[in-house]
Amino acid sequence: MTPALLEIADLRVTYRSASGEVPALRGIDLTIEAGQKVGIAGESGCGKSTLALSLLRLLPRGARATGRICFEGEDILTMGWGRLRAVRWSEASIVFQGAMHSLNPVRQVGSQVLEPILLHEEVEQAEARARVSRLFEDVGLAASTAHAYPHQLSGGQRQRVMIAMALACSPRLVVADEPTSALDVMVQAQILRLVDRLVTGQGIGLVLISHDLSVLTSTCDRVAVMYAGRIVEEGPAAEVFAAPRHPYTAALVAAYPRIGDETARGKPGGLAGDPPDPQRLPAGCSFRPLCPVAVAECERLDPPLWPAGAGRQAACIHLRPSDVR
Repeated sequence: MTPALLEIADLRVTYRSASGEVPALRGIDLTIEAGQKVGIAGESGCGKSTLALSLLRLLPRGARATGRICFEGEDILTMGWGRLRAVRWSEASIVFQGAMHSLNPVRQVGSQVLEPILLHEEVEQAEARARVSRLFEDVGLAASTAHAYPHQLSGGQRQRVMIAMALACSPRLVVADEPTSALDVMVQAQILRLVDRLVTGQGIGLVLISHDLSVLTSTCDRVAVMYAGRIVEEGPAAEVFAAPRHPYTAALVAAYPRIGDETARGKPGGLAGDPPDPQRLPAGCSFRPLCPVAVAECERLDPPLWPAGAGRQAACIHLRPSDVR
């Protein structure tokens, strides 16, 4: 049986701090098939970027990860450095949040896209440079852009360079961490169409991390909603946001502005408070203090993901199967 492209099982990440260990991820389970586009949604601080960095073992020193992250059957967390170095870029790559901070400011952008090709593949310089030119054209940039420095490009152009770099070695998985958060809405739409076209055309698996629900709905097949380091709902993107089954997902949807809706303008939805401090998580369900439908048992039980419809799961006590007590 062919293994999934990416299988995450009971992934837990903690950071060391002066006040003790901070749990950033608390048991993530997620499967991504080849060619599938999976979105990760949630507020700032819920663990989305930690999850992105974990997938290629890019966590900073002081972080500890346990569980499994199996890429085509191989566990990223236990790979030797030689194998991990070969996997990065050539088999799985990442588009970081904020291209201006990810690109080297004193090197031409073309040389930065060229580097992973020369590092991972046995090709001549001329062939590699020709591929860089094709990559730039694929992402909507003139081949001459390769000679520019990052500060000479607009935000949208820099993000296109990052996408070209991520695709340079024809990976089978791309992780995109908030790739459009610093861009205006017109450029954002262009970048999203570009990403969708490239990953769909090449059959690449995509993990797209964003706080923007419209981005995930329009781009992804499935979505996982995170809160306080856990996935609290997962399923088809359009269905999850059209008919949320977890109260937190419903709050996220209610907080999103709806153009032309006078009711939403006068009384916007959302939550009355922030996510809990990871070092002071409430007993039971982490969302309980802000949940409008919490019951007494929510203080005692932190629900697992239970079936919530065809192809859907949610971690809410109100979805508990009748045979689970």
